[in-house]
Amino acid sequence: MNMKLVGGAALSLATLLVLTSCGSGDGGSGSGDQASSGGEVTLKMVAADYGDGPGKPNSGETFWKGVVDEFQAANPGIKVDVQVINWNDIDKQVATMVQNGQVPDILQTGDYSGFVKDGLLYKTDEVLSPNVSGDLLQKFADFGKVDGTAYGIPFVSSARAMFYNKDLFSKAGISEPPKTWDELKAAAEKLKAAGVTQPFGLPLGQEEAQGESFLWMLGNGGGYKDASGKWAINSPQNVETFTYMKGLVDAGLTTPNPGTKDRKTVWEDFGAGKVGMVNGGPMSIPIFDAAGLKNYGVAPIPGKSGPLDTTLGVMDWIMAFNKNGHAAEIKKFFDFFYTGNAAQKISDTYKLLPVTNGGIEKLSGDEKLKPFLDALPNASFYPFQDPKWAEVNPAIKQTIGGAVKEDPAKVLGELQKVAEAG
Repeated sequence: MNMKLVGGAALSLATLLVLTSCGSGDGGSGSGDQASSGGEVTLKMVAADYGDGPGKPNSGETFWKGVVDEFQAANPGIKVDVQVINWNDIDKQVATMVQNGQVPDILQTGDYSGFVKDGLLYKTDEVLSPNVSGDLLQKFADFGKVDGTAYGIPFVSSARAMFYNKDLFSKAGISEPPKTWDELKAAAEKLKAAGVTQPFGLPLGQEEAQGESFLWMLGNGGGYKDASGKWAINSPQNVETFTYMKGLVDAGLTTPNPGTKDRKTVWEDFGAGKVGMVNGGPMSIPIFDAAGLKNYGVAPIPGKSGPLDTTLGVMDWIMAFNKNGHAAEIKKFFDFFYTGNAAQKISDTYKLLPVTNGGIEKLSGDEKLKPFLDALPNASFYPFQDPKWAEVNPAIKQTIGGAVKEDPAKVLGELQKVAEAG
């Protein structure tokens, strides 16, 4: 969530590539279009890891092995080799695969639009049955379209809210969560005076800097684009936003060196009682639970003059590449995933929200997820449908953390140049 939740082409400090073959094919040969002597088709799939990494109980390898084993048992003529890759590396690695002609059949990650302009993807109606596409949340499915044609299939979704530690608030004499930036600053000052090392958790590292940044932009009427659809990364509103954030950082009211901190690290610190407030989503909850944190609250995210009337809606995507000509087999796999219990399992395992009406209905009684389910209808989204997002997103991840350390106008201006280039 990611999202993501939502990824996009990612450049990372690490170049570690975690490879795992969850199918029982040959371990993931290049194009994935080989067939055994029995005429079996092997689908090559690349997927992002929503878990804690290889060997962990909730690892992506473990999740996909369960899905693939069930699918192969029901479809003996099709094998699926799944390669699970760290979020920080996946899109960079996929870009290399595509460049080398080693295109997977299926890709699950944070962005699809960059592949559309190159004609690499099947249309959704070529690889998804009507009963499945008809159950997708319409607003989400519409974001899978480029020029009116759907290519990206929503995989999981999420929304954002602010978590706050009730015990730390009580210790600092704070009676209710802040609704405005100035109230947030005042609460952070009280938390700092009470000995809290990170009054507000601010992850602007490469994992999902675009998400945290967008939440703050929304709080000041900004965003990555303006109302007319033009790129507006260095708008006056956004420069003002990052100038305010820089003031919080300079005053020691946030995570130290936010540009080097990923959200999972900050969420773990919140779970350990080191952070007073942090923005997060339902996928944060298992981390807090694992740390034993019980006494926390969930509130709307503060904006400049009041709580956000929208929030960041995050979608990750699954898509099918057309190079190997496996539309029929891919459709069987997608239908299996969405109509069986696999989609429900990913929600249960990672506390991510479903993208189907049926899935939302099943979770409607979960009190922990209710604030996020309620927020989905009014969510705002990244500019997925603009193919340029595939270039802008990694640039944001790589550099926007510098806007709370250096001159915000300069950092945002350089990102605006990336968006307008070409």
